[in-house]
Amino acid sequence: MALTILAALTATSAFAAPNDPLFINMTSSDSHRATMAIGFGVRQLDRGHPLTIFLNDRGVLVASQKKAAEYPDQQKMLTEAIKKGAAVYVCPICMKQYGVQEEDLLPGTQISNPGVIGSALFEDGTKTLSW
Repeated sequence: MALTILAALTATSAFAAPNDPLFINMTSSDSHRATMAIGFGVRQLDRGHPLTIFLNDRGVLVASQKKAAEYPDQQKMLTEAIKKGAAVYVCPICMKQYGVQEEDLLPGTQISNPGVIGSALFEDGTKTLSW
């Protein structure tokens, strides 16, 4: 009996509350993976979950307007996510690594820092996913 109760308590902790934030860590510049990450996040945003997307490693390329020909759908999705209230942060160290300048970034994206990422990542109830 005790094991059944313990299993029930731990199983329910995996479910998100109606407004738990979602933090997506996107390291990939693969167009399909980017579509999956952004699309999943936007669907959860539409369901009432605050959304933070952190673009790092090669993921920063998806936010570069100089890469618009490679990522037209993904950039449109990011722009729509921002309009709906998502926070989209871009890693400055990764930008430097891949030659992305601040003026290249999509409007509404923000350069990250440890404070803003930590606040979003460690907010109570936050769920995280990586692509």
